Amino acid sequence: MVFWTEQFLLMKKLKRRTRKGGGPMAEEKILIADDDPAVRRLLMRVVEGSGFKAQTASDGLEAVRAAQSGEFALILLDIMMNGNDDGFHAIKKLRESGNTTPIMVLSGRSGDFDTLYGLDIGADDYVSKPFNPVILGAKIKALVRRSQAGREEAGEILTAGPFLYNTLTMEFSKNGIPISLSSREHVLMRLFLSHPGQVFSKEQLYELVWNNTAVDDNVIMVYISHLRNKIEDSPKNPRFIKTVWGIGYTFSCTGQG
Repeated sequence: MVFWTEQFLLMKKLKRRTRKGGGPMAEEKILIADDDPAVRRLLMRVVEGSGFKAQTASDGLEAVRAAQSGEFALILLDIMMNGNDDGFHAIKKLRESGNTTPIMVLSGRSGDFDTLYGLDIGADDYVSKPFNPVILGAKIKALVRRSQAGREEAGEILTAGPFLYNTLTMEFSKNGIPISLSSREHVLMRLFLSHPGQVFSKEQLYELVWNNTAVDDNVIMVYISHLRNKIEDSPKNPRFIKTVWGIGYTFSCTGQG
């Protein structure tokens, strides 16, 4: 309990700072899913101290129902709820239903397998417990900003080869067939469609997609692999998202060359 008491004190300082500055995101709502009441209370302070409204859920099923019936800027989701992988199941259900709300996983399980698995099934970020609430608040605001970037240019339609992307509705399709993307996949796909033929180094992707957040090569590879599985006819022989060995990746709108 000592750790969480220290975090409450930190959040009081953050909340005082937020009241002075206000912010345009004050009406946005964030869904918090955790089975520990003390953690839920702390996360509510983090969310509200960062300028958002908060709604809570105590398990994955409740979180899925809330996410499907309401509109949220972000979902904060614990993995181990009620003694099982409840959070992972919730992510799968949301993504399979076409829900693209950004998901930030908060978990005491910080191994590489759990992190990569969470990102692979549709999470947009993975934060280990215990966490610094001030840094978590900054991460929340950064992820919300990035996920909403595509909606700022009303009505812009990006087309490249068989692909079409509506930046207002965030609808993406190939040959007229809709394809569901996670929040981070939306950012990656929009970047590729806006710059066909351009080679992006891994360092550039860190900056443009992850906002210089410390991520390793495996995370980028997971997202590229996930996108290929969705848009390529043969993911093992990609025609659109191509690896430029020793540098990074490029997008071919024709699927040739």
